[in-house]
Amino acid sequence: MNEIEREVKATIKGIIDKRVKGMKAGEPNTDDLLGILLESNFKEIEQHGNKNFGTTIEEVIEESTTSVWIAGQEATSVWIVWTMILLGRHPDWQVRAREEVLQVFGDGMPEFDGLNRLKVTMILHKSLRLYSSASALRRTITTKTKLGELTLPAGVILYLPTILVYHVKEIWGEDAIEFKPERFSKCISTATKGQMAVFPFGAGSRICIGLNFAMIEAKMAMAMILQHFAFELSPLYTHAPQSVITMQP
Repeated sequence: MNEIEREVKATIKGIIDKRVKGMKAGEPNTDDLLGILLESNFKEIEQHGNKNFGTTIEEVIEESTTSVWIAGQEATSVWIVWTMILLGRHPDWQVRAREEVLQVFGDGMPEFDGLNRLKVTMILHKSLRLYSSASALRRTITTKTKLGELTLPAGVILYLPTILVYHVKEIWGEDAIEFKPERFSKCISTATKGQMAVFPFGAGSRICIGLNFAMIEAKMAMAMILQHFAFELSPLYTHAPQSVITMQP
């Protein structure tokens, strides 16, 4: 694990060093997340005239590792796998989803406007509720906060077990664990009866920066899979979800 970590950090540092060298030489910035992060960092340092106001290279490496590799790839790929497992268990929904994809796109490449019209969105929402990629979220309170009947001081860490909230029968009903994508046929607030009961990407000022990108990516992947394949679960499949950073099948 230590060797892998060193290799990952060395690889990312090499990319960053090349970008920094190019920026100092006046080369145009590459329009991607890393380029935006580095450019913002340089501007902040220049504005304050002090490196202490900027982000260290080590912090940029950590951000790149977390945002791009773990959050940007791992979480979305696991989300897609869970969706395929659920559609493998419920072939009627798989057929409905495929018919819609073929009706909208035929066998052509899915495009943005069509993706927004797909009802496969509610299947993806249902998949996230039953098997959220993140089984829990943590938030640190920065100021004294009133939460229901509790008054919590600054510095307290709240542990939000998403996987438990998503299965509470008082919110979702006696069929809470059943696969019913139609719950999300209108919108999330209707499905949750106006309660903050679904937050796979967090919420508020700390909501995941990749929310919209991840949703489009998942829709695109599922649309292309459904266009070209029919799939079912292996008879040898054993249902035993486990949390290893993300919720794995």
